[in-house]
Amino acid sequence: MKLTTILTISFFLTINVFAQNTNIIDAFKTSYKLEKEGNYKNAADELKKVYSDDSYEINLRIGWLLYNAGLFDQSSAHYQKAINLKPYSEEAKFGLTYPKIAQGKWTEVKNIYDKIIEINPKSTVANYKLGLIFYGKKNYVQAQKYFKIVLSLYPFDHDALLMSAWTYYFMGKTNDAKVLFNKVLMNSPDDTSAAEGIELIK
Repeated sequence: MKLTTILTISFFLTINVFAQNTNIIDAFKTSYKLEKEGNYKNAADELKKVYSDDSYEINLRIGWLLYNAGLFDQSSAHYQKAINLKPYSEEAKFGLTYPKIAQGKWTEVKNIYDKIIEINPKSTVANYKLGLIFYGKKNYVQAQKYFKIVLSLYPFDHDALLMSAWTYYFMGKTNDAKVLFNKVLMNSPDDTSAAEGIELIK
C-alpha cells in the first residue's frame, strides 16, 4: 500500500473519530440542559442517540437520568452495564443503589454496599449506609460496628456521631451515648436530636 494511501486513510479515520467525539460531547451537553429543566427521559434519549454498549460514561449517565425519570428497572440495567465495564467503580455501584432503594429492594442494596466494602473496606459512605440499615433493623451491635469505622476516619463527622450516639443509647450504653451527643452539639449547637438524647439520659 502506498504511503499516500495510508496517510489518506489515517486522515479520514482521524476526522471520523473527531466527529464522533464531538457528537458525544454535544449529546452530553444537551442532556445536562434537559436535566436542568427536569426533562430526564428526553435527556436520556439524547444520549441514546450516540449510545455505545461499551461506554462506561454513557451507561452511567443514562442510569442516573432514568432513575430520576422513575424508570427504575431501566436505570438499574444501565448502572449494571457500567459496573460490568468497570468492576471496581464505586460510583456505579452507589448509583445502582438509587433505583434499588426506590423499589424497596433492601437486600440487594445491602449486597451492593457489601461489594463496595470488599473492594474498599474504608469506604465511609458504604459503612455509614450499612450502619443505617442495621440501625433500622434494631441490630444495634452490628450498626455500631459500621459507625465506628466511619468515626475512626472522620471523628468529628456530624451524622456518624449522631447515629453512633443513638445506637449506644439503644444498646443501654448511656455514658458513651452522652459523650457522643455532646460532641454532636459541639459540631452543631442547635441540633435538636442530640439535645433530645441528652434530656433522655438525664
